[in-house]
Amino acid sequence: MIQEILEYNRKFVAEDGARRFATDKYPDKKIAIVTCMDTRLVELLPAALGLRNGDVKIIKNAGATIINPFDSTMRSLLIAVYELGVNEIMVIGHTDCGVQGMDADEMLRLMKERGVNQEHITLMEHCGINLREWLHGFENTDEAVRETVDAIARHPLMPPAGVNVQGFIMDSVSGELTRV
Repeated sequence: MIQEILEYNRKFVAEDGARRFATDKYPDKKIAIVTCMDTRLVELLPAALGLRNGDVKIIKNAGATIINPFDSTMRSLLIAVYELGVNEIMVIGHTDCGVQGMDADEMLRLMKERGVNQEHITLMEHCGINLREWLHGFENTDEAVRETVDAIARHPLMPPAGVNVQGFIMDSVSGELTRV
């Protein structure tokens, strides 16, 4: 599959396909969106929100969650605010999320099944990483979005005023957005 993507890319570049996407690094709408990496949202989310290339910064991860104050999503948001002029942040979870109800023990079993050595798992745990907590999903999407909104709004490095943070759930089928 990677080879097919590379072949397509060569053709895209040869035909100057990027010209219609030209923009700069600053989001025109001054908004950052934290959302899930779910494949259903790749085109649905921008289409349902009327977004075009250059409008917003979109940060994707599994479940649209911030699991600790120093994760890469929080770092990206701080960069968006301080370096790129973002003054609004939308956290957008979605219906039927694969992270909802995700079982850390099952994931660890699958890792071992695919060849991850138990010694590596033990070493990470010995270094203080609670893999069951780190790999655990969430039980309630609304609650997960609220917790992420709170983690962003209360982050000690986020400006105390001037950044509007709100949470939403997108219907994975219709694209309808509901405020949390």
